[in-house]
Amino acid sequence: MILPWKGGRVSLVAAAAEDRKLSFTLCCIATLATVAFSLLNPQIIRYTIDSVIGSAPLDAPEFVIALVNLLGGLELLRANIWICAAVIIAAALMAELFNLVRNYTSLEIGETVAWRLWNTLYSHIQKLPWNWHVSCQTGDIIQRSTTDVDNIRGFIQYNLSELMRTICVFVIAVVMMFSMDVFMSLVALSLVPIILVFSILYFRRVSKNFSRADIAEGKMQATAQENYTGVCVVRAFGRESYEVNKFRERTHEHASIWIDIGKMLGLFWGAGDLLSGLQLAVVVGAGVYRSVQGDLTPGTFLAFYAYCNWMIWPVRQLGRILSDLSKTLVAANRIREVLAEEPETDPDDALCPEIKGEICFDRVTFAYGDNEPVLRDISFALKPGETLAILGGTGSGKSSLVHLLSRLYDLKEGNGNITIDGIDIKCINRSHLRRHIGLCLQEPFLFSKTIRENISAAHGTLEMEELKKVCDVAMVHDTIEGFSGGYNTVIGERGVTLSGGQKQRVAIARMLAGKTPVMIFDDSLSAVDTETDKRIRHALRHHVKDAAVIIISHRISSLMQADKILVLRNGTVEDIGSHRELLTREGTYRRIFDMQATGLSDNSTGTANKEDK
Repeated sequence: MILPWKGGRVSLVAAAAEDRKLSFTLCCIATLATVAFSLLNPQIIRYTIDSVIGSAPLDAPEFVIALVNLLGGLELLRANIWICAAVIIAAALMAELFNLVRNYTSLEIGETVAWRLWNTLYSHIQKLPWNWHVSCQTGDIIQRSTTDVDNIRGFIQYNLSELMRTICVFVIAVVMMFSMDVFMSLVALSLVPIILVFSILYFRRVSKNFSRADIAEGKMQATAQENYTGVCVVRAFGRESYEVNKFRERTHEHASIWIDIGKMLGLFWGAGDLLSGLQLAVVVGAGVYRSVQGDLTPGTFLAFYAYCNWMIWPVRQLGRILSDLSKTLVAANRIREVLAEEPETDPDDALCPEIKGEICFDRVTFAYGDNEPVLRDISFALKPGETLAILGGTGSGKSSLVHLLSRLYDLKEGNGNITIDGIDIKCINRSHLRRHIGLCLQEPFLFSKTIRENISAAHGTLEMEELKKVCDVAMVHDTIEGFSGGYNTVIGERGVTLSGGQKQRVAIARMLAGKTPVMIFDDSLSAVDTETDKRIRHALRHHVKDAAVIIISHRISSLMQADKILVLRNGTVEDIGSHRELLTREGTYRRIFDMQATGLSDNSTGTANKEDK
């Protein structure tokens, strides 16, 4: 398990420990060793001042006394004071050495967890249902997959071991101080509860603002992503000023939240410094008074001051760690929201049958969520080698039929059923089903790669002969050869360097390369001229003669050669039949045919003239 779960939250410690057990163990050991050697020096200085430079008896643990006697006793140390200095330097060097190990292992753990998170999120998002992707903004998804993961990585790298170090320093320093002087220890701890309460209150307040900041950043990224993607539309309608103002509002909201956070940080650190300084002043005052009274040795006073400094810093660090922790928990919860979404899954007994393409819709009714049905009581059948054309107005449910056939959405119980080769598609493995259904959309998505890579994207590497064959059918081969790089021409993001018709034809070639038994053209020839449309349809009839073909279009010329034409109106079947049959009946098809008749006639005449020439 890459991301362990506990109480509905991502367990960062468990994730780190599982991914890098050895590194995590070394990090813990190095943290303890760093604290031990760092807190050893005040005691060495205390013994040096009181017992080596001074004449007080050595008040140390038995093993320390035995070690000093083994070296030659206090007289030897008095004669060679440099030994005490060397021990102090050695302890400091050891502390820094172990601190280096702690930092290195923390960085390694953080990078590993971030790497796992990136891959887990990306893989999980790929498996989420289509309706989840439709309802989410791309900018917000990217923000969760980048900034939120970076927040978690930063906490593990810089704060996880620091939190352990803070706890160890505080506990050991308190123990050492109480072992030296109880009264001074109580004085040193007098303001700690106030600092802790202040830190907790700050943590609760800042957590809410970090959550607001993440949401605002997601909106800002979504606005930028939409604008950059739709820059052509923005320019075409002269909406630059509107988009700039909209982005300015998003950045202002984001900046305002961070200004509030900055004010809270300033208040926290300022007040914390004041309390810490006051605490040190109280310790120094009490220490000087007791030293003058003879109740405290100079060495013990200096050690106490050092431990008090060491103790104050962890308490101060706790506020910063809590601040980063609040940001990390917000990020972890946002990632958890994505990972908690149920991915598309198939039962273990899901079928992977040979698909030939016999399609049957039986009394299908479908609605998006709790809305009104967009399809009502739809029934039709299509055999391999046949072509079904679908005609209907905007919102009549044409694309919904395609989404249902590909199982981008599933039918609810009692709303009819869809079968392929007599098998209910709910019983077929989704990936297997989609690999056998070719889909070409009106607005195809092309990757920022070469034309050859785009056409081969879903089917692996294609031989050049096969590549040219499908491009010939899509009437795009000559166009590609006209580019300076030919099939190795790199197109821009979303195919921006190609015209609308060129993108559609490249997408058709990509679908044809799959040789699927079911092929769907969802208004995928809308951006090409009628002459090219006719030539592509003529080539398709010979290339896909064994496939079940579904064509969605508003052009009668694109539909009239189909074996049967399905006319949709307001989500219901108004009529179904061949071109000749539908012309004999009054209805939407006849009305649209009459509206386009002049265009069809002109097109036919133009074509005849070209052929005569």
